[in-house]
Formats: sequence, C-alpha cells, structure tokens
Amino acid sequence: MASPDLVPCRPWQGRRVLLGVTGGVAAYKAVQVARNLTRLEAQVDVVLTRGAQEFVAPLSFEGVTGRPALTELFSTDGAAMHVRLGRNVDAVCVAPATADFLARAAQGRADDLLGTTLLATQAPVVVCPAMNDNMFAHPQVQANLNMLKARPGYQIAGPTAGPLAAGEGEGPGRMLEPHQIVEFIGRALGEEKVFSGLHILVTAGPTREAIDPVRYLGNRSSGRMGFAVARAAWRRGAQVTLITGPSALEYPVGVNSIEVESAEEMYRAVSEIIGAADVSIFAAAVADFRPSISEAEKLKRESTGEEVAFQIEANPDIAIETSSSRKPGSVTVGFALETSDLLANAKKKLDEKEFDFIVANDAMGEGSGFDVETNRVAILSPGSDPEMLPLMSKDAVAEEILDRVGRRLSSEL
Repeated sequence: MASPDLVPCRPWQGRRVLLGVTGGVAAYKAVQVARNLTRLEAQVDVVLTRGAQEFVAPLSFEGVTGRPALTELFSTDGAAMHVRLGRNVDAVCVAPATADFLARAAQGRADDLLGTTLLATQAPVVVCPAMNDNMFAHPQVQANLNMLKARPGYQIAGPTAGPLAAGEGEGPGRMLEPHQIVEFIGRALGEEKVFSGLHILVTAGPTREAIDPVRYLGNRSSGRMGFAVARAAWRRGAQVTLITGPSALEYPVGVNSIEVESAEEMYRAVSEIIGAADVSIFAAAVADFRPSISEAEKLKRESTGEEVAFQIEANPDIAIETSSSRKPGSVTVGFALETSDLLANAKKKLDEKEFDFIVANDAMGEGSGFDVETNRVAILSPGSDPEMLPLMSKDAVAEEILDRVGRRLSSEL
C-alpha cells in the first residue's frame, strides 16, 4: 500500500516545525521525517541530544533540511536559543522519544537544548515513543507517558507493535513510520476549534457486487477522494470514521477505518454510525445495481454458453435511505460523478437527497474522475450559485470542501 505523495500543501506548507531527536536506534527514521516535512515546504529545525548523535550525524539533517542541526544548549548562537526556538515554532515533534527522554520530559528537566525548548514553547508537542517492548511496558515508563498525555498540548503518537532492534524480536515499542509521524505533526498544525472533537463520517471507494465467488460488478473508483477527505478532517481535530469499499490505498493515519465490499454492507455500516455523526460526507462510488442472484459456484463457459444474461436489481441509495437517521443539525455532503449535464444532475441530487453541499465532477474530464490524483469540481449548495474550482489535487479539493463545512458549522454555533 502506498502512502500519499508529498506535495506542498496545508497544513505543513510555510509552517515552522521543531524536530527533536533523542538517542535511540529509531533515530535513523527521523532523517526521513525531516526530509518529508521539508518536501511539504515546512521549515524544519532539528535539535539532537548528545545520545542522538551516537546514532545519526547532524550533517545528515542539514543535508535534507538545508538548515544546520542544533546540538548545544550554550553556543555561539546565543544562550537564549531555546527561547527563540520555542517562541517561533508552530509545532514540536520528538522522534524517537526514548525512555530516558520521557522521564526527563515528565519531570520538566532543563539540562539540554531540547528539554529547555520544551519548557519555553507554547506550541503543540507530538511525542513518538520508541524502545524495547519490556521497557515500554515498565510501570515507570507508563507513568511518565500518562503525565505527558495529561499535559495540555501534548499528544502521544504510537508506538506500534513490530520488529524491534536486532535480537529484540517483535512487540509494542516500535516507533511509527516517518509518513505516519508527519501526519501526527499535520494534526498538531492543522487542528481547528470548530472541528475539534466532532465525529465525521466519510464513505469512500467502490463497491463490489458479487456475480459469483470470483467475479463482480464494480467501477474504477480508487477511493482517493474519500481518503483525502478523511485525512484532512482528522488533521483538523475531528474523530473520523471512514467506511470504504475495496481499495489499494493505505488507511489514513488516526482514522477509524471500516472496510466493506458490497453496497448492502456499506448501507448497514452507515446506518449504525450516521446517527452519531456531526458531519457525513458521501464520497463513495456505490454501485447502483447488483445481480439479483449471486452464484455459489464459479460460472463456466461450458455450462453458460457464449452469452450470459444477468438479472439485476437496484441497490439501496445510502444517502436517501439513511437520511431520517441523520443527527439533528448535522452537515451532509454528497458527491455527483456525471458524464453529461453535470450541474443540472448535481442540483437534482442536492435537492432529492437533502444535502447541505454536493461536490460535482465530470467523469470524462481530463485530470478528474476515477483513479487520478487530481480533480476539477463544482461545489453546490441550496440557494447559492455553483462554485467552479480549478484543477487541483484531491487533497486540495478535500481542504476546500472542509473549509465550507467549517464555515457552515461556525455559523450554527
């Protein structure tokens, strides 16, 4: 599964991030974190502890960020370096965060540049633990983590279970992968008060309607648009549930992802959740029809002949069938993929399905539609003229959609 491409975008572009690196084997991953952030056009300052320099060299970070790595609390750059760093940064991330660092941070120790900067900043802090599984399970380490979790502005990202250092086997304690850490930094940078704590439901991807155990009716949807919306909503501080048909994409970091296959399965999953959703975004390309009968055995040419006819029946229209279960006051967004009469068909769906917004795009348009990384859409809402957006990445389209949802939520507060 591939992670999203690194194209400069919100919320990283033009922001200042401090990356703290402490002395663990996983420090090598921090070089990739710094590189990814820089490719997203964040300005990255790296602070290495003395232990970190035993694993990675400051020059490695300068090579990927274009900025000198910082190592000393007292240097020719000035005794107040920690104050300047803390004041000017938009987010801090410590990766890896060793057991020793967790203990020092929990105590508020100020015996190196990283520790003093943490005390001098009011920016959000993302802590990425990494250590042996037995160390991670130690009651004192857990107590230190709990102290940091309770500290305003701190977020613990990971660890996960997986292969540890050579000879240590597998277990909980492995640091998250660089692209996952970058997403947690994105949430620290992108959280918005209007989205914080909201429950957002997103549907995505195609559905597959079984003909027999090996064949199905489906479409070319990759799920990119819905996944982009789910990622962007989570970065803004929402609790996100993604209900997706089959997709080759990696599930978005931090999102509760539920995989279904058929339209009926998606309908049931949406029905269970929509009543608690503050925002529902229907981005899935749900098959309108399914075979009336799904064969129990693989169909063979010798038994069917050269021509096969299927009787099909309509799938439930998920947005309409679940409309009565929507949470009162919630915001609902639909999608309309059309091959003709784009705006007229989208306006009809907007009215019939009682959406607050509908995002319309031409399946035949160059650079838009299925299985491409860009989209050209129009956004319609009741009583307003259509907003025609230029060709842009699907991540950028997701931000445009959520900007409008955010303004609607703000107006209702």
